[in-house]
Amino acid sequence: MSAVRNGSRSVARRLRRLSPAGRVSAVVLLLLIAVAVLAPLLAPYSPTGGELRDLLRPPAWQAGGTWSFPLGTDSLGRDELSRLIYSARISLLVGLLAALIASVVGVPLGLAAGYLGGRTDSFIVGLVNIMMAFPFLLLALLVAAVAGPGLRNVLFILGLTGWPIYTRVIRSVVLELRERTFVTNARVMGLSHLRVMFRHVLPGVWPTFLVITSLQIGHMILAEAFLSFLGLGIQPPTPTWGAMLSEGRAHIYEQWWLSALPGLAILITVLCVNVLSDSVRDALAAGTSRADDAEASMSPAIPQVVAS
Repeated sequence: MSAVRNGSRSVARRLRRLSPAGRVSAVVLLLLIAVAVLAPLLAPYSPTGGELRDLLRPPAWQAGGTWSFPLGTDSLGRDELSRLIYSARISLLVGLLAALIASVVGVPLGLAAGYLGGRTDSFIVGLVNIMMAFPFLLLALLVAAVAGPGLRNVLFILGLTGWPIYTRVIRSVVLELRERTFVTNARVMGLSHLRVMFRHVLPGVWPTFLVITSLQIGHMILAEAFLSFLGLGIQPPTPTWGAMLSEGRAHIYEQWWLSALPGLAILITVLCVNVLSDSVRDALAAGTSRADDAEASMSPAIPQVVAS
């Protein structure tokens, strides 16, 4: 556990070197998370209730608009601002949980494939290759058509189809880590494979895990919006950005805000996630290169210690 804690502290120190763009993206995402958590307090209206007398009202700054509905209303008289706020809850929740579900499957498989090698590696790599032979969204679409819509099914579908990227990348990292001196010494001391993998190898995987997860959250948000847009994701009356896009198609020329606003929300969220992911990758890579240099400078002394 001490190795895991030390690895976590090392990652935290490296994350302080985020680029300015990464820090801005992190602030925007934190604001989105705060809005999602405080949705019942911030939303002026219920996201599912509306009045027919208020249907298709334009945003407040356009002719016919009112500040009672700052971003207008939809075809059922529901407040667009309230629906956008509550949709952020669903999109962020699905993005995070689906990425974590995929990691729960993919990370242990990547550890086992990279560390154990042999038939275990061949079997897992073959399974990954089969899964990755299909485009991610196409595979998610096929599984969604069979499993049906709903929040639980969406989480299951995205988690089931998203784990191969974790396995492939983690495996490549473990293949390099298992040749490191500290891992070799642990094996020489007679530690079990499980203990070596989770006590000595896993901490070295944390930086890569953070980068993959940050990227996957953006992919999962897009995938959920895609499925909801096609009617195979989370169903009405639960508001989602993808479903709002789909509902706005019929009015895209006259009531542009019905599609533009949820589309802009998806764009900003995914863009911030991707920029933050790139910044995290660069910060962790800089720290890793310095750690590699330090280990290389110490390596000549290690055989002498062992020999003595």
